[in-house]
This record gives sequence, C-alpha cells and structure tokens, in this order.
Amino acid sequence: MNDFALDLDPTAIQTILDGDWADARHLGRQLALDETTHLDPADDLETTRATTLTAVGLMAATELPMAALPAALGGTNEHARTVAGFEETVTASPSLQIKAGVQFGLFGGAILHLGNPDQHAQWLVPAQKGQLLGSFAMTEIGHGSDVAAIGTTATFDPETDEFVIDTPFTAATKEYIGNAARDARAAVVFAQLITAGVNHGVHALFVPVRTEAGEPMPGVSISDDGFKGGLRGVDNGRFAFDAVRVPRTNLLDRYGAVDETGAYTSPIDSPGRRFFTMLGTLVQGRVSLDGAAVVASKLALDIAVRYGLERKQFTTVDDYTETTLLDYQQHQRRLMPALAATYASALAHEKLLTSFEEVFSGADDSEENRALLETRAAAFKADSTWMALDVIQECREACGGAGFMAENRLVGLRADMDVYVTFEGDNTVLLQLVAKRILGDYAKEFAHIDVGGAARYIGTQAAEHTLYRTGLANAGLAISDVFTPNLSERRIRSGRLQRTLLESRLEVMVSGLAAALRPAARLSPEKAAELFNSQQHELVEMARAYVELEKWKAIDEAMKEQKDPAQEKIFRRLRDTYGLSLIEKHMGWHLMYGRLPMSRARQVGETLNRLCAKLAANALDLVDAFGYGDDHRRATIATGIEAERQAEAAAYYRRARAQRDYPVPEKQLRKTGSRTA
Repeated sequence: MNDFALDLDPTAIQTILDGDWADARHLGRQLALDETTHLDPADDLETTRATTLTAVGLMAATELPMAALPAALGGTNEHARTVAGFEETVTASPSLQIKAGVQFGLFGGAILHLGNPDQHAQWLVPAQKGQLLGSFAMTEIGHGSDVAAIGTTATFDPETDEFVIDTPFTAATKEYIGNAARDARAAVVFAQLITAGVNHGVHALFVPVRTEAGEPMPGVSISDDGFKGGLRGVDNGRFAFDAVRVPRTNLLDRYGAVDETGAYTSPIDSPGRRFFTMLGTLVQGRVSLDGAAVVASKLALDIAVRYGLERKQFTTVDDYTETTLLDYQQHQRRLMPALAATYASALAHEKLLTSFEEVFSGADDSEENRALLETRAAAFKADSTWMALDVIQECREACGGAGFMAENRLVGLRADMDVYVTFEGDNTVLLQLVAKRILGDYAKEFAHIDVGGAARYIGTQAAEHTLYRTGLANAGLAISDVFTPNLSERRIRSGRLQRTLLESRLEVMVSGLAAALRPAARLSPEKAAELFNSQQHELVEMARAYVELEKWKAIDEAMKEQKDPAQEKIFRRLRDTYGLSLIEKHMGWHLMYGRLPMSRARQVGETLNRLCAKLAANALDLVDAFGYGDDHRRATIATGIEAERQAEAAAYYRRARAQRDYPVPEKQLRKTGSRTA
C-alpha cells in the first residue's frame, strides 16, 4: 500500500478545505473543545438538554451569531462566517449545532430577514446574544413541507389593533419545534394572515409563548415531544394557540404590512412571489444542514480510518503476522469512496457558502443568483444529509463491534443525523423542487409549471417565477449533441470522459422529462396532476444527477487549482474515485443508453480498486486535513489505544515463541509428523 503514498502536507490540504471562512471554522472547533459542550450518553433527558443550553450560551459568547448582523446592530454583515462556525460544532454534538441553529439561525434569522428596524432593535440583538430564547414555529402536524397550506391563522382585529392567533384544528398544531418544550420564551409563528376578510397567505409574527418564569402565556398550549431517535439535547415540542392576541406591530412586516385600519400593503404584488421571497430569505437552514452533514461525515471517517490503520485481523503473509484492516481491498473499497465523496461535498459546500454570502451580504442578490442559491441549497442539503447517513453507517460497520459502542461516537452520530434528511424540508420533496427549477432552466414554459396543484405539493405555488438559472451546462441541447469526442477517450480516468458521462446523463434525463411533461399544458388539471405524479421518481433521480455533477465539478476545479504536484495528484485521485463511483453506481443507465461499451464499463471496477489502494496509502493525511484532534473525535478507538494493544500482543507472541515449551500448533505437527521437527 505504501508504494502509492505521496508526500503530503495535511495542513496545506486543510487550508483548502477550510476555505474563506477558516477563522470561523477554527472558532467553532475551539468551542467544541470545551468539555461543557460535550454530552454524556448516560445522562438523563433533562441533564442533556440543560448541558446543550449552556453550550448555546457559550456559542453566543463567541459572537459568531452577531456576525450576520449589520454594522449598525454590532455585526459585520458576514453571513457565511456565522454558518461556517456553526457547522463545526457538530464535533461537540449535533444537538448543539441544531439548537444553536434554531436560536440564532431560524429564530434570529427570521427576525433579521423578515422584520423591520424597530423589531431588530427590540428583539434581534437579544436573540443573537442568547438573552431572548426563541423558537421557529413553521412546521405543523398536518403540513410539513407544504408550508403554503399551513392551518394556523392570524386574524387582524381593528378594534384592539391586535392579531388573534388560532390553531383551528389539531392538524394545525405546530410540531417538532426546536426549543419549544423547555426553553423558548418567544416564537416566530407562521400563519395565514387574514385582514378585512381577505387571506393574504403565510406571514410571520413574533409571539411571546412563556413568561420569564417559564409558564405558558395565556392561550398558548405547550407539550413536549419527549424522547426522539436522536438529538436528545434539543427540546422539541408542540405549540397550539387559542385566541392568542399580539400587537399589530408584532407582524414581521418587511414583505407585508397591515395598518391600524386593517389595510394590507406589500412591496411585492404577486402573492405567490411574495411567499417565495419570504421563504427564500430563510435558506440559511438548508445551507447549514448541508455543511453540518459534511462535518459529521468527516468526523466518522476520521475515526474509522484511524481505527482501520491500527486494527489487525487474520494472518495472510505468514502464520503469525496479522493484516491491518485498511490493507484489505474491500476495506479500502468501503471507506475510500466515502472519503472522496466527503471531499467533493466539502468543496461544493464552500461554493454554496460563497453564493450564500454574495446574496445575503448584498454583493450580488440578483434574482438569478438568489435562484441559483435556493436551488443548490435544496439539492446539496438533500444529497449531503443522505450521504452522511451512508458514510457514518459504513464507518460504523467498518469498525466492527467497537463501532457499536457509544464511547466511539458513531452510533450516536448517526442517530443524531437521521432527522437531518427531513429537517428544513423532506429530501425527496426538496429534490422535486430542484427538478422543477432545472426544467425551468431547460425551457421557459417549465418555469411556470403548475399541474393541478402538483407544483404546490413540491413546494411551489406561484406561476409568476421568472426563468431559473441552475448552472446546468448546455441545457437545451439535443440528445445527439452530447456525443462528443470525449466519449472516445481511451483512459477511463479521463476527467473529460467523466464530465461528459455525468453531463450527458443529466441532459438526457432533463430532455426526457421535458418531453414527458409538455402535454400537461393542454390537459385538464386532474389529468395534468396524474401526468406529473407519474414522473415523480424520474424528477428526483434527475435532481440527484444534477447535484452529483455539481459536486464532481467542485472537486475537479479544486484539483486544477493545485500548484503542488503531490496535492494535484491526490486531488486527482479523489476526483476520479468520486467520479467513477458515480459512474459505477449508475452503470445500468450508461449501458442502457449506450454511453459506455461493455469493454469500457468493465474497466471501472478495476480502476476503482487501484484508486482506493492509492488513496488508502495517504488516508491518514487526508483525515488529518480535516483539522480534528482527539478532543473533537472523543472516540476511544481513534486515540492510538488499538496500536498499543496490537504492539502488546505482538510482543507477547515474540517472547512466547522464544520459549522451549511454546505449544506447537496441531496443523504444524500434522505437516512435520513430530513435535521436534
């Protein structure tokens, strides 16, 4: 294996991975070293929640949450800096990352992006300093990803100049709300805004939910979700409202205001466009979950690779020398593609953060760039959170029984990450939204698709959207145009060949879906909805093809930027492992559509085997580059203890075999025919 090793500097690679917001990442990692932020799996629920709340206070003290605020409020208008720092706290505990995300990113973020200057002064700064604890009450029991259809109402009463908030039926109960069960004193509540007999759609209001003493406010019912499959440090709960009155000025009115007479005004005329503009300002949650999933994948691989480099199992070279796990081809095949995918995802996330910073700092908040951000945030969040579950599970299994022990973090990490695939939008629903937007980039008519209500189901409602720009290369080309000279490349590791295969797969899927859905415009709403429903699986697969291409492009770009020959070579190995793993995954498609001849297809597996062996030779360098230490990993099997055990065992057997009375193995006696042979 060491014949393939390159002379690498993990610190230099870490600089690439940490990107433009390295200082914030270091701050997040530094916070994670504080033992106060660590959770003990043996603690009871109340202790775990209290510990997590204390850690949120420590995060507030770093002033990372303040970075996103404008200078007038004491911030620096650095939105990506806040997110990057938050992501790294997964190494302390995912509960901290989520609870802090609810407090500073969702509760505070909603006030920042939807509120006015007076509301900022009153609520935003206390929220970002951890002095005003809050919740983000959007999700309902009966309406998860379908935000436009939520049932909670906020009806204006001109006689008292108040909004009356109600939960009209059980399915409208706010559910799975972070900070609700224990700590929140206020909530940003999303409700149907009704005034003068007109429903103006979903808007957000600031609603006190508890007294300072922690008692529910009049008319507010609060219940505890109790034990969950993970994230025990987050106090998820339910809110229901019975004629709860709040002042008219509690409406977060940046995009929709009501005056004392009940007259409604908005800077955005279209209700649909207004709805999506409001929700678009809250994209931070998806960006953060994408990055957090990458951090969790890094952490799991860091643990599993270190264990795999020390743990020995079975003798192969001789009767006495056991083989290290990571010398086995199949072990390499388990972990090295996961490592390559994590690198690709980390580099793609850095591009997402750049886009996020451009939009929210105001450097480039054009409609085109905002749409690109929303599309990528949804796509990357879905792909990376699914990836994290797969990577952590593979790492757990690769560590055998030791991986199942709570002290080694992997089972707890996976349990905590499980719900990330439905946080901030169910992944499958998000990918349908992504697919719709890609179709809108392919042909303008698909930007307006609204087939019998199906568009609302996938998270859209308005027909007023302008042409979306997803970054899809060569969108609109005829299928025949993708047959380029790149497909005749002799080397299966050719970057041009990989890109052509990934791009052509996406383009064929887009054009096929466009052809299948085009008749919807001439059908009745019922028939159009049936047609749309018949293509949902293809829509999701097409969206996944899109994000896979985007991630491959990110690692390809990083490879081309390297000046150091060894770094360029290791990034090439990572890119090719990721790209060929995707081609192998979709081999049936490439063969079915004639993209790869059988002779070329057979090279993929053999080439991946060689690539995995080469990556394994530098596996320790590649996980060292993540920048985590023992206090971040906090996994016994990754501390070097296994190497000590192996050395102790080897020394014992060396001494024992030197003794004249060392027992002779029976199979050796059978070979030699005597004990003294």
